[in-house]
Amino acid sequence: MEKISKKIMEKLLTVDNLCELLQVKRGLVYKWVHYGYVPHIKIGNVLRFKEVQIEKWIKQREKKGRVRYAEKIEV
Repeated sequence: MEKISKKIMEKLLTVDNLCELLQVKRGLVYKWVHYGYVPHIKIGNVLRFKEVQIEKWIKQREKKGRVRYAEKIEV
């Protein structure tokens, strides 16, 4: 029972929280939700996003730089 309550009590983000985190407009978040692009939870008319799922979602979209061009750049 304790494991279930911990999963349910994961931190949930609001649309505004997600907008601030990703630095995007609300309309874009709603569009992503409509097309199923971003993982979300809908409770009645309220949208929420599990912080852990959003972190995984962001990491899945992370792109590595090109090695060929990185060699030419001096740091």
